Amino acid sequence: MDISEIVIRGDTPGVEWRLPVIRFKGSDAKAPKIYIQAALHANELPGTALLHFLCEKLRQADADGKIFSDITIVPQANPIGTAQSHFGELQGRFDLGSRTNFNREFPLIGLSERETLIDDLERYPVVEQLKRQLLHMALGADLMLDLHCDDESVQYTYVDEAFWPEAADLASALDMEAVFLADGESSAFEEAVGYAWKHETAEKAKRLPGRLAVTVELRGTRDVYPDMARKDAEGLWRFLVARGAVGGAAATIEPYRGKVTPLDNIEMIRAPQAGAVLFHRDIGDTVAAGDLLATIITTPGMEGGAIDIHAPQAGLVATRTSQRFARRRDNLMKIACDEPTKAVRKPGALEA
Repeated sequence: MDISEIVIRGDTPGVEWRLPVIRFKGSDAKAPKIYIQAALHANELPGTALLHFLCEKLRQADADGKIFSDITIVPQANPIGTAQSHFGELQGRFDLGSRTNFNREFPLIGLSERETLIDDLERYPVVEQLKRQLLHMALGADLMLDLHCDDESVQYTYVDEAFWPEAADLASALDMEAVFLADGESSAFEEAVGYAWKHETAEKAKRLPGRLAVTVELRGTRDVYPDMARKDAEGLWRFLVARGAVGGAAATIEPYRGKVTPLDNIEMIRAPQAGAVLFHRDIGDTVAAGDLLATIITTPGMEGGAIDIHAPQAGLVATRTSQRFARRRDNLMKIACDEPTKAVRKPGALEA
């Protein structure tokens, strides 16, 4: 095992950021190279906990000579976001300087341009330097997992259609309740990796056998518990064994039986007016068209001072906001459905 740090100089004198990187050297040149990172959104910590326990298993495998793949682990991928606190609350999703989502605006390049990502890095603002360093590392791998979580959520994953159904073993190993099939049209980290692989040659690839780039949503922000993290680490370990990255007892991964939903079939339930939110349905619930999802109290104490929100179609309640006050048009829920939504959706990510 090798532990190093990437040092990124800040945009003001006397400030620098240190990014710890853990590497395990594999013994089999033919085994897939692995890159796993967590907490790119710095306040999303279930993945950091998972990687803490996964590294315990990897250290033992290293001592036993059972690491076959080159494996790179970045347990906390965003030291800049980790340092952002506003009135005592960690602000890890957006860079406070540029107001840019830390998981957006990654460079979209072909794989042949990989080395240009780290050429003359200091000409870029510090957040872009971080993004370029992370993307450069990930593009040296064959399998890339970006570990996130939602607000309140079932376990699910975003998978570019180019990697499905090959990614079903990961979804099954991690007990995913839902898979969202992405269209590869955003500049999020996972899709920037996929973009580079698709554009490795002059003709854009539609399928990428032997490769995988996914965003894994490990439930909600509060789901940071030792039993959950160990269970997730065990699931990821089984996936690595099955993919030939590490040695271990033969991993039995059952066929994936959860819900598979294109992004166009996700109903984004939004607040029509501001007010206090009373939820009638929980994450993991299956709802029918017309079911009561939530009530918003818009004018407390007044006759007619509440609005009911109903399900536009049947589906699985995959996520829910933890906030109990909503502004107009705030996102309240995501429902994974069998039919396309009638709402207009731009290509790319579901949320900013």
